[in-house]
Amino acid sequence: MRTTLEMNTKDLPEIWQAAYRILGQTVISTQLVAWVQPLEFLGTEPRGGRLVVKMRAPNVFSMNWLKDNHQRNLNDAFTQVIGMACDVEISLRLESDGEAADSFTLPESMVLGESSATVQESFPPPSVSVPSPAPQLISMPARSSRELSLEPRYTFSSFVVGASNQFAQASAVAVAEQPARQYNPLFLYSPPGLGKTHLLHAIGNHFLSKHPQGRVGYLSAERFVNELVESVQKFKMPQFRSKYRDSFDLLLIDDIQFIAKKTASEEEFFHTFNALHSSKRQIVVTSDRSPKEIDGLEERVRTRFEWGLIADITPPEIETRIAILKTKAERDDIYLPDDVATFLGSYVKSNVRELEGILIRLQAQASLTGAEISLVMAKHELKVSVPDEGSSFTVESIQNAASKYFKIKVQDLRSTSRARTVALPRQVAMYLARKYTGLGFREIGGYFGGKDHSTVMHGCRKIEEEIESNDEIRQAVESIQNLL
Repeated sequence: MRTTLEMNTKDLPEIWQAAYRILGQTVISTQLVAWVQPLEFLGTEPRGGRLVVKMRAPNVFSMNWLKDNHQRNLNDAFTQVIGMACDVEISLRLESDGEAADSFTLPESMVLGESSATVQESFPPPSVSVPSPAPQLISMPARSSRELSLEPRYTFSSFVVGASNQFAQASAVAVAEQPARQYNPLFLYSPPGLGKTHLLHAIGNHFLSKHPQGRVGYLSAERFVNELVESVQKFKMPQFRSKYRDSFDLLLIDDIQFIAKKTASEEEFFHTFNALHSSKRQIVVTSDRSPKEIDGLEERVRTRFEWGLIADITPPEIETRIAILKTKAERDDIYLPDDVATFLGSYVKSNVRELEGILIRLQAQASLTGAEISLVMAKHELKVSVPDEGSSFTVESIQNAASKYFKIKVQDLRSTSRARTVALPRQVAMYLARKYTGLGFREIGGYFGGKDHSTVMHGCRKIEEEIESNDEIRQAVESIQNLL
């Protein structure tokens, strides 16, 4: 086979597709589709007794990540196909190629795995030197972020990045930099209070900063449903459809799980999605669970979400929690001693919103009393939900306390029984284990008879919601914490 850059262009698709098939045997399918598939194969060039395979990445983000993680896999795949030693050289698509280079880079510590991102495996085959056309922005008057209901404070610069949210943040930046290029739709999911809404606003704000004449639509799925109902009642469906299918370059929808089991809403969203996607306009949605875990979601809608990139956010590690507290304190001009930040970050583990709420309450106390925020004040504020200094929690100690309070056996918590007398105590114990031990959903499930991670996630989310409105549940949680 010819091995010069000027080889017959008919050979290029065959070489690349053969190499792509080999890569499919060694590279995780989600990574293959998300990162390798968008590469463009330009040709080959002999250099120093080896063959240089020229590839082109769509942005710096992809180029750096592939060099760090799959350089050897790429070299080996082309070596097998061409029959001589190959070095893959990845360059960046230039502005003259019809696409501007990105200005961001991928953090070295990022690792993409099956649990961090999911993309549809039946993606089109790799391309050969065919740059994607740039999406055309709709020419309409610019609107301020406030008119769009975007929160100006929620930007990428104000988002604290850690291992728990690094991939989601990088994916959001990629979409904001180059909407509708590769990751369309972008689906962000996490339990409540971990920052997915912040990222959604940040995407919109960043997009507007680069494209002042662009149009961004931001709304909750509940608002989408309510507007649909009102449009039906007032015979204004043509206006409703025109608004969401024709008016935006970037559509951001929060809490998309709300449309599940609402037939008319799913129908309208399905056609809205198709209209936007086919015209190369970006869609970003958030949810409190992954597409596969949204009960009652139509399969055709679920598969649309899986066309693009799915990224989750997990509860932050202690370093990130402390950084979040310090960042908010600095932004709001609050004096926060290091020992208080460390104390709060050590005990409030599962919810960023809860962390920030505690800081606001401490600031209010300090303002009313004229005293500075101190460790004593922080301990007093958390006297119900935080253990005495030096005490420690384990899943076993939480199970023992829960079984004592609910007057059941520890073995019942680990059983398969779904009776409310057992299911509720089990969910409370799971919630407390998640809050205090820092273990993942799968690890916690192992302590409760091998429960699936989605079962643990559902139980934790349910108790977290019930605490806000159900006095009985709140009293049970507080009583078990006191027993601990």
